[in-house]
Amino acid sequence: MSSSSTYVVDYSPEEIEKAHAVLYNEGLRMRIQVAGKEYVEKSLNAAKDPFSKPMQEFVAEACWGWVWSRPGLELKTRSFLNIVMLCCQNRSTELATHVRGALNNGATEEEIREVILQATAYCGMPAGIEGFRVAGKAIEGWKAEQKSKGEHMDRSDDVGVEQRMNTDDV
Repeated sequence: MSSSSTYVVDYSPEEIEKAHAVLYNEGLRMRIQVAGKEYVEKSLNAAKDPFSKPMQEFVAEACWGWVWSRPGLELKTRSFLNIVMLCCQNRSTELATHVRGALNNGATEEEIREVILQATAYCGMPAGIEGFRVAGKAIEGWKAEQKSKGEHMDRSDDVGVEQRMNTDDV
């Protein structure tokens, strides 16, 4: 058979349900690590109705459980990519969330500033100016939270690729 052949496996409904559960739980773990427990709980509580709940499940499974948990990029790099994309799309609410996540992933203010400057050069001045406004407020809010918790702002807790590639816990 050629290397381009596709293999299809029939999975039972139980196996599919288990796969969804694994991705959802891993997604929640990763989302809490990056965005914070309070943010995740608020998002989940706001979407308990039958219409909105599937979107939160999809976000947990697809974005956080699959994409964010993949090896290959450090969490800080993934945060930088999201900052650029959200800045270029003028998605202020999500941009603020991902700036805070980048700080949780070990990014510095200088790195975030440089990422937004880079985005500005390719996405345009209005997007960059708004990105700076949003990021500045998010950084100040994050710092205030860290100070109120008595936490120091150590930048060494990024979970690197090597740690996420460890399959001993699977």
